[in-house]
Amino acid sequence: MNLYLLRHGIAVDPGASVKDAERPLTPRGRRRLAQIAGAMRALRISYDLILASPYVRARQTAEITVRALKLRKKLESFEALTPGGNPQALIQHLNGLRPRPKNVLLVGHEPYLSKLVALLTSGNTNMEMDFKKGGFCKLEIETLRCGRCATLVCLLAPRQMALMSKRVA
Repeated sequence: MNLYLLRHGIAVDPGASVKDAERPLTPRGRRRLAQIAGAMRALRISYDLILASPYVRARQTAEITVRALKLRKKLESFEALTPGGNPQALIQHLNGLRPRPKNVLLVGHEPYLSKLVALLTSGNTNMEMDFKKGGFCKLEIETLRCGRCATLVCLLAPRQMALMSKRVA
């Protein structure tokens, strides 16, 4: 299985007027994500399934991606991808899918995504990562389990993805 992770784009700042789960993407965040999705399209990356946190900014990030890749029917909301989500619930869900998907995109938040990468690549969640808003990661996994089971193929900053979108297009 190829597990791709995408952190939500730049969202409005947290404030008293908007609950954290309801913070939308900024116009700049939407533009950057369109470039990131353009890089995925140019690189011919496709997904059998896209799971996104139900938080507004993550859902918007996933929607921009699926529109660019024409994959709308493959997008599902998944509660375990929220900032305090449970990696075990995610792993159990993915392992229960039939047929088993080959390429899955997870759209979520920090610190959840970097802890998930750390858990799957090193067996614990102590590894420090700089998973930027709009950052993109690929893990290769033979047998998905809660522990060391993955190889980190790439961790790209949004700026790198935007440059790839321009170069490949």
